[in-house]
Amino acid sequence: MTVELEPQTFRVTRADLVRYAGASGDFNPIHWSDRIATGVGLPGVIAHGMFTMALVGRAVTTWAGAADAVVEFSVRFSRPVPVPDTDEGTDVVVSASVKEVTDEGHTRLSLTATCNGDKVLSMAQALIRKR
Repeated sequence: MTVELEPQTFRVTRADLVRYAGASGDFNPIHWSDRIATGVGLPGVIAHGMFTMALVGRAVTTWAGAADAVVEFSVRFSRPVPVPDTDEGTDVVVSASVKEVTDEGHTRLSLTATCNGDKVLSMAQALIRKR
């Protein structure tokens, strides 16, 4: 029997990308200029990959109950998260299922993140310490 955790939805706007760029120092124009982003073959401005990963990490921390309960966390980026130039932005939906409970009692989660119905991460998983 697979246990599914309650999905979490995160709204992403261009303003979020500006704040993340300032905090991370990543001012690559694909994260703020439609002209540059489409010029290199992207659908438009996209969210920073590490910002997307951080949203998934926030969901994992919520499910774990505390940041220090997350023992391992890994993802691979499979699709960009396009962020339209609107006040509404876009939503990233993060869901998880329990993949296994280890002999030590830790819980391994299989993670999914989607935007507009497309999976934006692959091979995403986390290991949560037994509480």
